[in-house]
Order: sequence, then C-alpha cells, then structure tokens
Amino acid sequence: MKIEFSKYQGTGNDFIIINNFENSINHNSNLAIKLCNRHFGIGSDGLIIIEKHKKFDFDMVFYNPDGNQSFCGNGSRCAVKYAFDNNIINNLDTIFNSTDGVHKGNISNKIIEIEMKNPQFLKIPIKIDEKIIYADLINTGSPHLILHYKTIEEIELLNVPQTGAKWRYTKEFAEKGGVNVNFISEIDNSKIYLRTYERGVENETLSCGTGVTAAAISYHSKCLKNIMKNNIEVKTLGGILNVKFDYTENLYENIRLCGPSEFVFSGKIDI
Repeated sequence: MKIEFSKYQGTGNDFIIINNFENSINHNSNLAIKLCNRHFGIGSDGLIIIEKHKKFDFDMVFYNPDGNQSFCGNGSRCAVKYAFDNNIINNLDTIFNSTDGVHKGNISNKIIEIEMKNPQFLKIPIKIDEKIIYADLINTGSPHLILHYKTIEEIELLNVPQTGAKWRYTKEFAEKGGVNVNFISEIDNSKIYLRTYERGVENETLSCGTGVTAAAISYHSKCLKNIMKNNIEVKTLGGILNVKFDYTENLYENIRLCGPSEFVFSGKIDI
C-alpha cells in the first residue's frame, strides 16, 4: 500500500505527518518505527497521524521513533501548521485533541502557538550530581528532568547522548518508563540555553517542545519567581522558542509554546 506523507519541522524537531481523515491507514507502533528510521525509512523525530474528531478540529496521534505514543509540543505546532496548509482548518485559531487531552492552537504570521497543560512538579527519586546547581522533575505532557548548570560552556562541552542516556536509564526513572533529560543555563535575564536528550528518540534532538516548556518553568521558579517576567526565551540547537504563561501564588497557568513551524517536503512511500 502506498501512502502520502508530508515532512514538517519546528526548530529542527522534524516529523512525518500523515492525513488519515478517511481512516484508511491502520497505524501502529511498527509503522512508526519503520517510517522514523533515518536509514531505512523516511527519518524523523516522530510520526504524526491526523484524524477526524467528533468534537474538535482534528485528533493528533503522536508516535515516538521507538513506537511509543506520547504528547509532543513541537509536533503539535507542526500539526497545526499542516492542518492549516491542507485546509483541515480554515481559521487561524484551532482546537484539537491529543494524547494528553485538548489543546488550543493559533497561527500568527510564521509563529505557531499552542496551549500546553499546566505543569506538574514531581519529586526527584535520585541524588543529583554535585556539578549540577539545581534540578527539577516536571511533567509538561511528558516527564522532564531539568538540570541547571552554572555556565553555557559546561553544557556545550557535554556529551549529551551519553550523559542524557545515563540519567534516562537510571533505575528509578526506567521503572516508570524513563525520563527526558534537559541541560540548561542562563544566557541573560529571562533567556536560557537548552540541550535535550529525548526518550523515545534515544538521542539528543535539535529541539523539544515539552522540554523547552519544562525548562522555562523550572528556570522561572528558580530565578525569576519574584520578578514579573512571564515570557521566557529558550535557545535550542535548532532555533529559538518562547514560553509564555500566567503565574500567581506558585501556580503556572495558560502556558503557551510559541515558535516557527515549516513544511519541508512531501512524498509517497510503500508500507
């Protein structure tokens, strides 16, 4: 069976997107593993299936390259752009469903903004290395370990695939399905630098939307809690994203992940 697909990317986080509005494709973990493979498939950081939803504009099913389903921030931004480009939505505002529930999206010029779920601060089950000045464990649709470093230079020297895998496969995290690992440092007031090891991809990615969101919230809670800043700029290897939110009495709400999403190419493949 030959199917059509499109490739989109959001700050270097790249995705295969397939329109399944006719429900003609029997998608599963094996299909995701095959298509996401960069040597024997199309290659991507994830597979997105766009399907009809009875109540909302569309349903977004996201698979990691290892075949597991989860929510994906940058994937959601790319899904919104795809839906607009392909006339699935006709307005610049949309409401769609995903693995973790309902999300709102907006398109403004080249910036795609999606509303994220409120973060959950979790207890870290392990001892943190002394070189790390601060750490958080936050769920933003996917669990993220946030490790704060003193300088950007320290993060640039890190072997992220190796160091990230060490934390990701720590027994305490592995027993609960693993964790994404983020390494951050402050650039300037309300600006941070971030590198991310993504579970499911099992490697460093150029950008990770849920990781960017978790890192921004962690940074704000540590450094800017008493300052009226509600827009954090996050520099990743793939580009810059912004995280906006409302903050009152230790509660983060109305969180929006903002940044560019772009069409790369389209094609057909046998499955």
